[in-house]
Amino acid sequence: MIDPKLLRADPDQVARNLARRGYRLDVEAWRGLEEKRRYWQIESDRLRAARNSHAKVVGQARSRGEEIAPLVQAGEELATQLAAADGELDTVQTALERWQLELPNLLHESVPPGSDEHSNVEMARHGEPRSFAFQPLDHVALAEGLGQLDLEAAGRISGARFAFLRGALARLQRALAQFMLDLHTREHGYTEIYPPYLIAAHALIGTGQLPKFEHDLFAVVGHQQLYLLPTAEVPLTNLVREQIVEASALPLKFVAQTPCFRSEAGAAGRDTRGLIRQHQFEKVELVHIVRPKESYAALELLRTHAEEVLRRLALPYRTVVLCAGDTAFACAKTYDLEVWLPSEGRYREISSCSNCEAFQARRMQARWRNPQSGKTEPVHTLNGSGVAVGRALVAVLENYQNEDGSVSVPLALMPYMDGVSRIERS
Repeated sequence: MIDPKLLRADPDQVARNLARRGYRLDVEAWRGLEEKRRYWQIESDRLRAARNSHAKVVGQARSRGEEIAPLVQAGEELATQLAAADGELDTVQTALERWQLELPNLLHESVPPGSDEHSNVEMARHGEPRSFAFQPLDHVALAEGLGQLDLEAAGRISGARFAFLRGALARLQRALAQFMLDLHTREHGYTEIYPPYLIAAHALIGTGQLPKFEHDLFAVVGHQQLYLLPTAEVPLTNLVREQIVEASALPLKFVAQTPCFRSEAGAAGRDTRGLIRQHQFEKVELVHIVRPKESYAALELLRTHAEEVLRRLALPYRTVVLCAGDTAFACAKTYDLEVWLPSEGRYREISSCSNCEAFQARRMQARWRNPQSGKTEPVHTLNGSGVAVGRALVAVLENYQNEDGSVSVPLALMPYMDGVSRIERS
């Protein structure tokens, strides 16, 4: 949520920033709502003060034995007027809150201009794409050739965008996740979390998935309003929901491996074949909770932690900073890591590392106590994929394939594969 004080003080500045995303803030409509809120706030306060003052007059008249019926009637009229004013105030405050919840985050000044992914700026490349002496296969042909990917059975049971992994391929996915967790907990200082997979609506509002992106969530049918988690970012970030974190406890760094569930409603027709874009996929998620002045240093650190996964797997990748129009709703600045896929001859996203600044914290009422002022302030929250396990599996299959259709196991994963160095047809 954008700072309400800034919205009230300078909505034109907010509008200029949001326009970089291609979002048009109707400043006049906003000012109209805000003026209406101020009017009903003043009216409500006036009527409440009048009612309280009148109640004292009634009490004094009663103590003197005077006839109070007319005074009681007048008090009832004030109470009716106050209830009506409070109702109007609640209505306009609800409208303002809904509006604020649907406003995207302000962009950091360093975010490059642009309307879509074509304007993203490449920062660096690491590793050289492998030169094959044969025509490389895509991950679907490889995995099906190994007899260890079954999309047809998944379609019969669950529908499109699901998959069965079998044997060594299933183990390779598990090895990838375990390798990432060990790296982040042993070397990068993260605390591992096992979070709930069912999430309440207020937690999704806190991180920005609701109300705007409900179409991309899976809701659970039942007596509770719960959703399958779209990313472990939601429960990990909400760990500080409605909390005041002492300065000495910061920074907090959490990691979790979870399945993620997304309807992919906005991706109709894209990557329908294979494991690139599934309704259910595994991800190792990284979350930082930090002091505001430290959040951009934390973003660089978060990015290097995700990059280290790809470096240890010896996968070629590039780092890009997203332009204004491609930066996600809750983020002030985002780096994407894109891994090389030989079958496509291009880089594909495998991790996003973002600083949300105080945007999520305001929605969650997550604060820290600033020792210099003694006052509480919103924390800054960051999140990143460390990395998407399914896409890492795709990248390993394609980059480590052999001419006979087998797949070599990266050295970093050998300790997790029980001596298996090559995956062959089962």
